[in-house]
Order: sequence, then structure tokens, then C-alpha cells
Amino acid sequence: MSAKGFKPATAGVKGDPQGVAVLGLGNMGTALADNLLRAGHATVIWNRTPGKEGDLVNRGAVSAETVEQAVRSAHLVVVSVTDYKVSHAILSRVTDSLAGRIILNVSSSSPQQASEAAAWAREHNVTLLHGAIMSFPQGVGQRDRMFLYSGQYSAYESVGPLLSCLGDSLYLGSAPGLASLYDTALLEMMYATVAAWCHGVALTSVNGIRPTDFTPVAVRWMSAVLELLTAYTSQADSREYPGSDASLDIHISAVDHLLEATHASDLDDRLPRLLLALLTDAAKDGHGSDGMGRLLEVATRRVAAA
Repeated sequence: MSAKGFKPATAGVKGDPQGVAVLGLGNMGTALADNLLRAGHATVIWNRTPGKEGDLVNRGAVSAETVEQAVRSAHLVVVSVTDYKVSHAILSRVTDSLAGRIILNVSSSSPQQASEAAAWAREHNVTLLHGAIMSFPQGVGQRDRMFLYSGQYSAYESVGPLLSCLGDSLYLGSAPGLASLYDTALLEMMYATVAAWCHGVALTSVNGIRPTDFTPVAVRWMSAVLELLTAYTSQADSREYPGSDASLDIHISAVDHLLEATHASDLDDRLPRLLLALLTDAAKDGHGSDGMGRLLEVATRRVAAA
């Protein structure tokens, strides 16, 4: 529907109890709107830059010309833009229209930014939920993809059934920054894993092994690596790190070999050097016989302010 022909999803002031407005039609916002439509929800869409609405409109979405039109037409407003700075610039323009609605912000943020947004929402009597999407756009709608939420539980409870079409919902708690905190920690794991895989592909490729041969073996190996996380979780509570699987001294020797192979292949050595530095730090003061779980002591050590 064109902007001039805009009609609210319902005539009610607070919008359709099952209606959703999606603000932001990047790859993720488009995927969210697409799955909401597939689930049969009345969906209003808005984007800062016109031109991305076509396919969604053809499939039943209503295109709003302004943010205010979009917000007033739905009970749940999902904000999917670059970050919280952009989302604040958008929402602060229509503060008076947000009353009686639930705002779900799935834009990227730090935990601190999420807490600041929650303070702004309380100041303006706005009900704000925070979300983190642990999926790429193409995975939205798959039942095994996690959607993390934090904030007011009653708000989450009221829209939870509607959000179930997007993926596996996990409510973390009332503290506003929880979803962002989990998001940043989980993304760190992803980036570290992909970086290590890239280095592994480089190391094997220059020695004549195709990525298509290396990767299936690497994926099988990851199942054993994941078992370590469960084992080390109990060690985090006890702060005892037995070297029953392998000692830090053994791991340091293995990374020395990795570094040697990296240099012999004329490859970038920053990642193995970082790993060696962390393991060596964990092993100092006579802890070489401890297990790799002692890296938790390095990770949780507070760094003095400069």
C-alpha cells in the first residue's frame, strides 16, 4: 500500500493487539517482517530510506510514510536499525505516540547503552524490551535460532506468543542490559572461532589441503571442544583447574608448534602469538600443571585504569 493510501492495521488507538510495526528494513528488519507476515500477523513497515518495501507490501505488509504512522498502527513496535544511537534518534521524535505500546529494540548495543535506553524509556513512560538476535537474517524463523530478551517480564509475556514465529525465545531477566551482555559475549565466541578457522584454513591450504577437506574435520573436532566448556563451567565456581585433560605446559608446547608451522608457512602469526601469551600468563607462578580452565583467572582479572 502506498504512503498516501496508508491505513492503520486497526482503528484502535493502541493498535491491533496482534499487530506489529517493524522500523528498519535492512536485511534483519526485512527478515523479521517477512516471518511476521508468514505467521499471519498484521505488519506495518517503515524505513528511513524509501524503496525497500516493495516485496513486503506485495505480500500484505502496510507501508507507513512516517514513524508516527507506523507506531500508532500496532501494539508491538520492533526497532531493527544499526544501533541504539540511531534507534534513539528515531523514537525520540515520536515519544508521545509510544504510550500504550511495547517497544522491542533488537538493534545492536552495548549493555551500558541498553541500560541508558531503559532509563530514557522510564522517564517517558515507555515500555521497552531489549532483544538480541543470535542468528543471521537467513536463519530467522528457524526453531533452533535463539532470540534473547530482557526487560519488563509482563511486557515480554504479553508479546511472547507473537514473537515465537521468529525463533526460539529465551527471556534472560528484568535487567535491561542482559540481552546485550549475552549478545556481546556470544559474538566474541563466534569471532574467535571464525578467526581460528580462517587461520587453520590458511595453514592447511598453503600446505596443499583444500578447505573442503579441512572443514569437515574441523567441525567434528569442535564437538570435542564444546565438551570442554561444560567441564570448565564447574571449575569457574570452584576456582580449581585440574590438568586431567591436559596441562597448560602441554598446551603451550602445542601452540609453540602452531607458531613454528605458521612461520614456516610465512603466515600472519598474531593469533597464535596471542594464544601463547594467554596460556603463558595462565601458567605463571607454578601453575603449568593446571588445566586450560585456568585461563578463566586471566580473563576475569580486572585491569587497572590507566
